[in-house]
Amino acid sequence: MPLRHPPFAVAIAGGSGSGKTSLTRALVEALGPDRCAVLDHDSYYRDLSHLPLEARAEANFDHPESLENGLLAEHLASLRAGRAVERPLYDFASHTRLPATTAVEPRPVILCEGILLLAVPELREAFDLRVYVDTPADVRALRRVQRDIVERGRTVQSVVRQYLQSVKPMHERFVEPARSTADLVLGWQHTPAEWAATVLAMLRGRLS
Repeated sequence: MPLRHPPFAVAIAGGSGSGKTSLTRALVEALGPDRCAVLDHDSYYRDLSHLPLEARAEANFDHPESLENGLLAEHLASLRAGRAVERPLYDFASHTRLPATTAVEPRPVILCEGILLLAVPELREAFDLRVYVDTPADVRALRRVQRDIVERGRTVQSVVRQYLQSVKPMHERFVEPARSTADLVLGWQHTPAEWAATVLAMLRGRLS
């Protein structure tokens, strides 16, 4: 069914482990899945299958150039124009893009999460509302260790090495400076439901 109005696009940014996914889920729950199209920047990592596995593991995944930002920008434009897109699927264990894709249909609200969304001009300007989840470095680091071990099959040593070599310096170089471009900064002390309520208050009257 065609949308009555162009979708409202929301960027959910912040450091790795800040709570972006929790906020996205809370918004989907509050709005209803039939009203939300969800994209994640992580799905757009470049395919590294042409490199040996050891070389893939040493890639800097926290630099903007590690992602196909142009493809995400195209998908955002398509959804805003009322066209469905095929979102890539990425395997974080092997650092490769899978052959399959996931169909994402246009919805009244587009939610897109990623650490670098506000650091890439062509993406930052594609959103109607830019949200930054502001969480202290120690909290983010602990959450990342837990996530990468449980969900991505990593070792503690590899997670710590990556954090010191790329996550922390890239956060300081790209992610944190982009905080100043956000329309809304959310403090880490609040729950995802409270964050969602704040975002929804800003969306009130803007949804189709």
